[in-house]
Amino acid sequence: MTGAEYSNLIAAYLVMNYGDRGLVVYREVSLGKSIIGKNRRVDVFCLHEETEIAMAVECKYQRTSGTVDEKIPYTLDDLRAMHIPAFAVYAGDGFSEGVRHMLQASELAAYCLPDVDLGPCSTTRELDHIVAMTFGWWDVLLDQKTPFDLEGWTAPP
Repeated sequence: MTGAEYSNLIAAYLVMNYGDRGLVVYREVSLGKSIIGKNRRVDVFCLHEETEIAMAVECKYQRTSGTVDEKIPYTLDDLRAMHIPAFAVYAGDGFSEGVRHMLQASELAAYCLPDVDLGPCSTTRELDHIVAMTFGWWDVLLDQKTPFDLEGWTAPP
């Protein structure tokens, strides 16, 4: 899978699962200047038109080892500099162990590899959590949970 194919997969996943909530997804949107003064273009731009809340998503897919390792710290720094919620999604086996740990520990990164049916699953959960927190769609996190019932609770001995 190429980087563009991965970005399209993420865009398709977002449209399939959140389009009915009013989320409009765009590809390759110009969004100000990067931290080194270059024109920034984000891979995926999501806009909830009703609330005017937006989110930028940078997509990083690495099948084999290569130069992406050097780009990840820059990507995370650039995401922090955006004036809107911005995150990186990543997948693939080509990240070095150190960079994979950096991504796993970052509050700005989410592992995401949708299945071909584009339904929510264990490999999309991190992106789903970011979407829920960004747009306030708490039902995505709560799923089939029920509120705690104090009347059914008893204090431990």
